[in-house]
Amino acid sequence: QVQVVESGGGLVQPGGSLRLSCAASGSIFSLYAMGWYRQAPGKQREVGATITSGDSTNDTDAVKGRFTIARDNAKNTVYLQMHSLKPEDTGVYYCNVVARVLVRRYNYWGQGPQVTVSS
Repeated sequence: QVQVVESGGGLVQPGGSLRLSCAASGSIFSLYAMGWYRQAPGKQREVGATITSGDSTNDTDAVKGRFTIARDNAKNTVYLQMHSLKPEDTGVYYCNVVARVLVRRYNYWGQGPQVTVSS
């Protein structure tokens, strides 16, 4: 099957930067959209940024201009570069992978590392 492993996250001060990575491996025939979803404490999970196999990106208004999503197709890896972090960016960041296995597409999720922005 498919495994999704995330790395990065941690504690940063407001205005700081962090980089998250998410690598997919396993019986993958092809990768479709990959993205990041975050869940703030006590709130519902929401979309942060997504990217397609053709490098078409989509960011939410909350992160636009501060976060950059990119992917390395050779490594089946997606990255999220975060700059000018704010306390409201605090939350668990889940990596989502849409991959083709055999003849169907499935959603796979990473473990969700914690990002904390605090002074």
